[in-house]
Amino acid sequence: MDTSIQPFSMWEPGTARPDRSGRAPDDAADAGQDNTFGPPRPRPRPSWHQAGRDLIYLLPGLPIGVASFSVLITGFFLGIGLIPLALLGLVVLLVTLLTARGFATAERVRVGLLEGWRVGPAYYRPGEGAGLTRLRRYFADPQLWRDFFHGLLILWVRLFTWTVTVSWTAAALTVTYPLWAWSIPRGDDVQGLADLVFGWESFSADVLVNTVIGVVFLVTLPYAVRAMAAIETSLAWTILTNKHAAWQARAENLERSRQAVVEAEADTLHRVERDIHDGPQQRLVRLTMDLKSAQRRLNDDPEAAGPLVEGALQQTEEALTELRHLSRGIAPPILTDRGLEAALAAAVARSPVPTTLDVDLDDRQRLPRSVENAAYFVATEALTNVAKHSQATSCEVSVFLADHMLCVRVADNGRGGAHVGKGHGLSGLSDRLAGVDGTLSVDSPPGGGTVLNADIPLSHS
Repeated sequence: MDTSIQPFSMWEPGTARPDRSGRAPDDAADAGQDNTFGPPRPRPRPSWHQAGRDLIYLLPGLPIGVASFSVLITGFFLGIGLIPLALLGLVVLLVTLLTARGFATAERVRVGLLEGWRVGPAYYRPGEGAGLTRLRRYFADPQLWRDFFHGLLILWVRLFTWTVTVSWTAAALTVTYPLWAWSIPRGDDVQGLADLVFGWESFSADVLVNTVIGVVFLVTLPYAVRAMAAIETSLAWTILTNKHAAWQARAENLERSRQAVVEAEADTLHRVERDIHDGPQQRLVRLTMDLKSAQRRLNDDPEAAGPLVEGALQQTEEALTELRHLSRGIAPPILTDRGLEAALAAAVARSPVPTTLDVDLDDRQRLPRSVENAAYFVATEALTNVAKHSQATSCEVSVFLADHMLCVRVADNGRGGAHVGKGHGLSGLSDRLAGVDGTLSVDSPPGGGTVLNADIPLSHS
């Protein structure tokens, strides 16, 4: 079960230890950015360092705005005109909206690189179904239309911001006027700025006026470009994000997670009930019958009662053993008393497949109980699947912390072919992890072994 919200680039947790988890690192644009739904940090302050970043952001803005406006407005009216032709126009409109999403994603990345944190949240409804049903879901997605509106509006905003930026920068460059003033032709019919404004006709006055103007614009340049960049980025924060929709999707995912946990717990209880009925309960019934038989024979035939008592003791030991196995599958006492590492060491020792355990945790700090229970459940169920289905000759269990996540990795050298879909043995793991906001991924090519990765947040809501 996929319980993740779909923000603008499918935000994923960072991977501080790619060699251990087997995941690729995040995009460079996402490095060091904040994934939370909280308000952004304070905007950057005007400075010469920030002015360079602002110019890099502002100068390409107008060409990008012209491109987005041209493509989107053309696609929109072309799609409207082609709707009568076997609904071909709907396809064109959909491509236009997805193109608007591409422009919006690029703008979020540009703003994120400028301001130093991720622009979000932005929630896109997942495309489900097929044919017209899928098209309808896309067209009903508010964020796609917000992206489309931004792609049209940004051109007119950038006509202003780009013009001010280029003009202000050009005026600031007149601070170099003394270096090239000599190259300007002069004569009776040519008037300098000092002559036009103040009536000063001398060359030195012209140089002085132009230099002073250049200094004024140069000193104020960081403030001017910061203001222009703030206008554009404010538009991105206003239109290209939708906190309410993201939180609503979050609530829906949590509701689905809760339902998944309820179903998983019901399945677990049903399995435990079946195992108790088929195992310890039958042995206890036989134990009761043997003890009653021994009781009847104690008076008239004590020697015949001896084997019955011995059999009853054996049934008692076997029932206790089965009950211990059942308790380990739920929540073993060693997990509660000594923590996750000790519990996993005991589970690995019981595995029929040779298994190595690598745990990188702080022995002095216990993890939240729900996290430890989920991690233990994932590891033990994965080891059970390895023993039953993988035909593996070796297995490795790794547990470590990365980016406020507890990562559990189980890898074997078996036949592969494992799948997380419904009806497969791993679906229960996905449902159990959904209850703690965890995610499960499986890499299991046929004949290439299986690598199971579970990421469990250390705190969840």
